[in-house]
Amino acid sequence: MSYQIESLLIHGGVDGDKTTGAVNVPIYQTSTYKQSELGVNTGWEYSRTGNPTRDALEKLIADLEGGKYGLAFASGLAAIHTVLSLFKHGDKIVVSNNIYGGTFRILEHVFKPLGLEYEIVDTSDLDAVEKALDEKTKAIYIETPANPLLTITDIEAISEIARREGKLVIVDNTFLTPYLQRPLELGADIVLHSGTKYLGGHSDTISGLVVVKDKDIADRLYFLQNAIGGVLSPFDSFLMIRGIKTLGVRMDRHVANAQKIAEWLVGSGYVEKVYFPGLKTDPGYEVQKKQAKGPGAMISFVLKKEYDYKAFYRNLKLITLAESLGGVESLVCHPASMTHASIPKEIREKVGIVDELIRFSVGIENVEDLISDLEQAIVNAKK
Repeated sequence: MSYQIESLLIHGGVDGDKTTGAVNVPIYQTSTYKQSELGVNTGWEYSRTGNPTRDALEKLIADLEGGKYGLAFASGLAAIHTVLSLFKHGDKIVVSNNIYGGTFRILEHVFKPLGLEYEIVDTSDLDAVEKALDEKTKAIYIETPANPLLTITDIEAISEIARREGKLVIVDNTFLTPYLQRPLELGADIVLHSGTKYLGGHSDTISGLVVVKDKDIADRLYFLQNAIGGVLSPFDSFLMIRGIKTLGVRMDRHVANAQKIAEWLVGSGYVEKVYFPGLKTDPGYEVQKKQAKGPGAMISFVLKKEYDYKAFYRNLKLITLAESLGGVESLVCHPASMTHASIPKEIREKVGIVDELIRFSVGIENVEDLISDLEQAIVNAKK
């Protein structure tokens, strides 16, 4: 029997514990497993290779993304590292032009010295993507909405181009989660997440997740997961399963709050620019509406010049200045010096990640309280 995603969030993957009847998957806090004799075991040998709690999470995220195979990692970057390890010296990857700074860092400083090439492209421009593809290109790596400018890429159109040219499509789905967007159903080959963000949802767990449909790709990834060893612990796997159970109700509130705040910012008179794909004036609005159930809850904006953006951060009372996003609490960050500091200034500014840019992860607090805090912080930041 198939279920809608709201039910899968709670009952997908491994639903409870068949041995004891516990409604929650237990934390199998063990490093190894007893074998009755040489070559005979219960299906479990060593927890880097496989653990029942992690296995339950991996099955759950596969169900939610509409895939067949899930893998859980110690962080989003451990997941990215493992996926990029599919490629070899001389291969090339086409990458979205505003992506998480850690993705840029691992490409530039870890994989580029090993001979993996990459080209940064505006993946919302399909012609630019096609022009960037050559015989060395093995994959197109996109974030949509992208971090931090919320640029929207048409996943289905990119997947059609990639299929025609024999390339893989990798989609970072962190900002929307499978509750709002399912890239595999739009033609992508690999979906990855920083589970630290909305999937965990409570700013208490670091994790990364990957989902694929193709068995050959899955087998290669499982080998790399075991060989590299950046796996998620049993306790953190349990926390992720627990967090995912409330993803639907959290995301509904996140999105509703973000929509109201984005519209308030536009009409406030305080800002020069608002980046949010839920606004009809946003260039990615129509594509976002076509491929996702909602715009997500990330907003980026630039204050008008008469306001000191540094003072704005200092003035906030309810909203927290911190790295990360996607928790129940509202967080703001300064991309140029925090999440995207590893990207050279000239590249940042070329795509629009200016020093004045503010990224806002809208939480689930009372929306009027959030708007009041934003307004007082901006008004008190006037030069």
